[in-house]
Amino acid sequence: MRNLAKFEIIGRVGSIQANGNVTHLKLAANYRRKEGDNWTDDTYWNRVTVFGEGTRKYISDKLNVGDLVRAAGRMRDTSYEKDGQTIYATDRVVDEFGILASKAGNDE
Repeated sequence: MRNLAKFEIIGRVGSIQANGNVTHLKLAANYRRKEGDNWTDDTYWNRVTVFGEGTRKYISDKLNVGDLVRAAGRMRDTSYEKDGQTIYATDRVVDEFGILASKAGNDE
């Protein structure tokens, strides 16, 4: 049996940052929670990393802030040094990506 660390996010694009051979996206996922007698949305921002050239080109050509997308892939723990301290992080590396709906008002 394979061991897995996977994620899947369906959410709206908040930002797109292309840097060299990597693209970072911030995706907003909404969770419902009850506050007293009312239900409210609790938005959580997820940062995902895209390495694949084909997916990065698709994102560059087609994706806009506000679009609804599905991103799935693998989790990867990393660390790096900054100002003499070790910083630990968990990357969400995208293996599957698709645009589900354009932002309302896009002229496409």
